[in-house]
Amino acid sequence: MKNIIQVLPDSVANQIAAGEVIQRPASVVKELVENAIDAGATVATVIAKEAGKTLIQVVDNGSGMSEVDARLAFERHATSKIRSAADLLALNTFGFRGEALASIVSIAEVEVKTRTADNEAGTHLLIRGSIVEKQEATACPQGTSIAVKNLFYNVPARRKFLKTDAVELRHIEAELRRVALCHPEVGLTFWHNGKKEFELAASGLKQRIVAMFGANKAIKKGLIDVETKTHVINLHGFISVPELAAKDQDKQLLFVNNRYFQSPYFRSAILRAYEQLIPQGNYPSYFVYLDVDPSRIDVNIHPAKIEIKFEDEQVIWQIVNAAVRESLGKYALAPTIDFEGAEVINIPALRPGTAVRVPQIDIDPTYNPFKPNLSFGKKSGGSSTSGYRDVYSAIPMDEAHPFHQGGDEIIIPSKLNLQHDEAEQQQLSLVQPATATTSGTFIQLKGKYILTPAKLGLMVVDQVRAHKRMLYEELLQSMQTEGVAQQELFPQTIELSTADYTLIMSLADELNQMGLDVRDFGNQTVVVQGIPAFTLDKNPKELVLELIEQLKADEKELSENHRHILAASMASSMAIPAGKALGETEMKTLVAQLLACTSPDICPNGKPTMTIISTEEIDKKFLK
Repeated sequence: MKNIIQVLPDSVANQIAAGEVIQRPASVVKELVENAIDAGATVATVIAKEAGKTLIQVVDNGSGMSEVDARLAFERHATSKIRSAADLLALNTFGFRGEALASIVSIAEVEVKTRTADNEAGTHLLIRGSIVEKQEATACPQGTSIAVKNLFYNVPARRKFLKTDAVELRHIEAELRRVALCHPEVGLTFWHNGKKEFELAASGLKQRIVAMFGANKAIKKGLIDVETKTHVINLHGFISVPELAAKDQDKQLLFVNNRYFQSPYFRSAILRAYEQLIPQGNYPSYFVYLDVDPSRIDVNIHPAKIEIKFEDEQVIWQIVNAAVRESLGKYALAPTIDFEGAEVINIPALRPGTAVRVPQIDIDPTYNPFKPNLSFGKKSGGSSTSGYRDVYSAIPMDEAHPFHQGGDEIIIPSKLNLQHDEAEQQQLSLVQPATATTSGTFIQLKGKYILTPAKLGLMVVDQVRAHKRMLYEELLQSMQTEGVAQQELFPQTIELSTADYTLIMSLADELNQMGLDVRDFGNQTVVVQGIPAFTLDKNPKELVLELIEQLKADEKELSENHRHILAASMASSMAIPAGKALGETEMKTLVAQLLACTSPDICPNGKPTMTIISTEEIDKKFLK
């Protein structure tokens, strides 16, 4: 029988490994910056073009590599950190498997310049598709410069599935943020397309957090220190005060032994501590660092090493939860003193010999709350309207005044007696507050559902999803007919992160067509000049920030179904919140607008907007 099993060439094996380790340009940035920090660099500069698709270059002032090490570093499973299997249980550095550099050179063109402190000349390498095309001596400063060009040039299928520059740039920024928070003592600068996006000087952890998220000025005073030491773990870091909770989830970061990792389990320990302190749908910011004995964790269970297995995870969960609760408790108990307050209560000093009088209280001993014909503002026995007459006596009224009823009689208006005519009621907005939640044939249940009789039984409508569906179709129509913007009297400016700014500006033309007038204000800041005309009580700043979060959540589909995702995300940002009370007219109008939609039964994300509980189902409940 002919032998059919053969060993794959290294170039093919490296490309297979690259599929796990190098998923996008951000993966290259992560690996190269981590290598720079492992090499002892105190300053690192990252340069990217076209969100890393054309160029990713990392320059550091670390220890550098000798001529032999520079060549071996790009071989598969070549590493300076492992000599035996036992070394896997004592790792405190970043990379260690020796697959990253080998994977990168298999799918890109790589140029390396490196020099150690004890060598006068450095080494210059040019590698293309795992093949070394040039190796020579060169003059260069101490440290290493690695330039990765034309990523995935020989794997066109992988390059085709890369997202837009705005999305890929946001991933690069996220990776740099994680590395920067692991090592605040390392200065980090990021350039994109020739523009300096940010520059972080070496600092302490709190200063690094403020420097990175400085767009939110309140974060400087809104960080609470959290720290605890046990025989299982040592924990330190910062959490935000409940008042700073927002829909943004970019500021929720966990680290173990100075390595970023993801853990929904430990995330729940922190969020559980904030229960009943923040509104539903909002999230606190946290930067929590765990120091654990390396022998009690396994960091080699995920190709990108972002998932970690803990030996005592249940105990650690309790420690994390208790530490956060303790810090929040200390914050709540600490008195807040405002030394800049302008209003001070003036308490006069009591002179010696001054008689102290007991305060007198004017009471009416004949007052009876159950006695009819009560007076207003007078003791019992007076006319029931004399008090009202005194109140309005100073107001000049002629016979035509609506409060005047001839002679001395004055009709006092009551909100309960005011009646709106039917035409005026129809003009009430869906988002205006209403006190009545049940009326006529429309009933609102728990501020979430609208119930109304239907031919086949009882129709139940999800008011939030119904509003999203209606807004979604209006927004799609606006993109075709140039939506009308309601201009703001005082335009609001919003300072954004690099990736968020790039994302929103890349969609500015489409947003303007929908009626959201967002313009560039310079220095990573946008100005909101107008919002859609049918958005009445939505704060423009909140609308834009919520829209960005929705777009980031749907980034996978954004490049494939651009118009749908944009309209759906904006509709979600503009829709009425769950729990909002609606009057009968508002409920009737919302249901009518929903039924007029082209697809009234589903909201933009495919979930049902309404259902009908048949009469037969109700009869079964009553055993009929």
